[in-house]
Amino acid sequence: MLTFLLRRVAAGLVLLYVLATAAFAMMSLTGTDAVRNISGNTATPAQVAAKTHELGLDRPWISQYGSWLGHAVRGDFGVSWFSGDPVAASLALKVPVTLSVVVAGLILATALSIVLGVAAAVRRGWLDRVVQVLAILGYAVPSFLAALALSVIVAVKLRWLPATGYVPFAVSPSGWFQSITLPAVSLSIGVIAATAQQVRGSVIDVLRQDFVRTLRSRGISERRVLFRHVLRNAAPPALTVLSLQFIGLVGGAVITEKVFGLPGVGSAAVTASTNGDTPLVMGVVVYLVFIVVAVNLLVDVAYGWLNPKVRVR
Repeated sequence: MLTFLLRRVAAGLVLLYVLATAAFAMMSLTGTDAVRNISGNTATPAQVAAKTHELGLDRPWISQYGSWLGHAVRGDFGVSWFSGDPVAASLALKVPVTLSVVVAGLILATALSIVLGVAAAVRRGWLDRVVQVLAILGYAVPSFLAALALSVIVAVKLRWLPATGYVPFAVSPSGWFQSITLPAVSLSIGVIAATAQQVRGSVIDVLRQDFVRTLRSRGISERRVLFRHVLRNAAPPALTVLSLQFIGLVGGAVITEKVFGLPGVGSAAVTASTNGDTPLVMGVVVYLVFIVVAVNLLVDVAYGWLNPKVRVR
């Protein structure tokens, strides 16, 4: 297992390097005139040239990238070209916001997916049909549309929860929970739809296995068979789907944060890419890829724990 984990970590580092290189190259090819955006339309050619030299944009691309990479491996992502704030310090404040929403949405989606998927697989009949219809509807509704609907109905009309803003957990745990509830729910709808269907199919397949009939013939209670044996064998495929959905949640957070006015990584990424703020964009790319790689590594560990057949020593 240790060798397997080391290989996964090495593959994650390679992926991080490749994506960072591609992102840096794309930022240099976007055509966004960051210097003009910083200097303003009234800046003289001499001022623009001075700013270009100050940012190092008059150097060859490979030299710019080498300089960034040399600092990045030491944890120094530079400073934002527009705000002047250190990128690492800025993202340290924004990453918890995005992770709060994404992780809360993932936990909610996991719990509801298991309940709905197992209920549909075990009860079948009308309950199975209802769950499948709800899953199709949930999968078809875009996250931004769900976010707008929840914001208007729950926050504006009913005034049960705040429509915008974010409260850090250290300031007020209850305020933090209220501020992430609607964004997390809107993000989780699509994940619930996809994962519930996967759980349903996996549970049905396991229930048809011979070992389940053997357990039942020995007089083991249906509850124990279901929760101790069936769910454990049905979990790996659902974990794979959840790991893929996690990436979608991170991407969906970009729009959700805009709708609910959250100061997260998604909002920062949109603003930075529009302005051509390369240091901030690169910091966002590195942070998000690192989080995705870490989550996939945890899923691999969980997969091996649930299914001893795939453990690698």
